[in-house]
Amino acid sequence: MQGDVGKLPFKDESFDVVTSLNGFHAFPDKDAAYKETYRVLKKGGIFCGCFYVQGSNKHTDKMIRRFYIKSGFFTEPFETVDSLKARLSKLYSTVEVSNVESIAVFNCVK
Repeated sequence: MQGDVGKLPFKDESFDVVTSLNGFHAFPDKDAAYKETYRVLKKGGIFCGCFYVQGSNKHTDKMIRRFYIKSGFFTEPFETVDSLKARLSKLYSTVEVSNVESIAVFNCVK
């Protein structure tokens, strides 16, 4: 199924697991995407995935600015590891965030 992550065509609490692999750094309306992934996740469900975060590797950040933003593959604003932890902690009861270079990996329980 293809659709808009900012307006998912599913009922509230439809899924046990929501996974986003390398998506949030590209979504134009990140706030809507976070709200929608939360909305469609069942209580006790897991939200997990990974995506680019800025500030963890200056060389990657430079490449993102020079190429990926200009080509339209990545959309600002970007999370940092700390801002991602803070954002997810406001929504989810359990939050784990780690990173490898410029990729944040997260696992949350609603």
